[in-house]
Amino acid sequence: MIKFVNVSKAYPNGSVALEDVNLEIEKGEFVTIVGPSGAGKTTLNKLMLAEEEPTEGTVLFENTDINTFNNAQTTRLRRRIGMVFQEFRLLPNKTAYENIAFAMEAAGKSDEEIVSDVPHVLQLVDLADRMFHFPNQLSGGEKQRLAIARAIINQPEVLIADEPTGNLDMHNTSEVIEILKKINDLGTTVVLTTHDQQLIKAVGQRIISMERGRIVGDDNKARTTV
Repeated sequence: MIKFVNVSKAYPNGSVALEDVNLEIEKGEFVTIVGPSGAGKTTLNKLMLAEEEPTEGTVLFENTDINTFNNAQTTRLRRRIGMVFQEFRLLPNKTAYENIAFAMEAAGKSDEEIVSDVPHVLQLVDLADRMFHFPNQLSGGEKQRLAIARAIINQPEVLIADEPTGNLDMHNTSEVIEILKKINDLGTTVVLTTHDQQLIKAVGQRIISMERGRIVGDDNKARTTV
């Protein structure tokens, strides 16, 4: 589904973010990419979203080079990929319901679809009783679950979670991981990036290790597809 072929990424200041990366993520996988800060995880995510282009090599989505896309094709690609960030990025002046509805409106969904789908996705992430709460009325774990709900409301094929538990305690981290597993069980490909070694034990599945822009390990033992 997503494939990196001999991908390197260097910046004008001379720093090298990725070096000769070869990686294939299949449809339905739950992949955890682990490595310290500066290992290249965030750059990998940006390349998947076509926010940046590789200096060398090719990034493929369903066997098509995404860096050949025009603006309309890039927009469609990003609608097929949901994104969850460590810092939540919620709209502070909108309720949980409105944060998700806003994402649906931006995708051109109808009022009927919004009314039908928003309560359903809030129930999926165990926030049905927080529907009309504002972000400042939610705990850190609840905010991250809301961010996940917003990311999946338009049914992306891939969900990228970039350090989603970095600001959470162990209890809330466990809840977020269980929700990501539930989403994966429903058929969505999940790519989780983290520097937290303890988190890897909770996730299991396929683990890709990165250091200094290179892939140094790929544990396929628990690799599964839907």
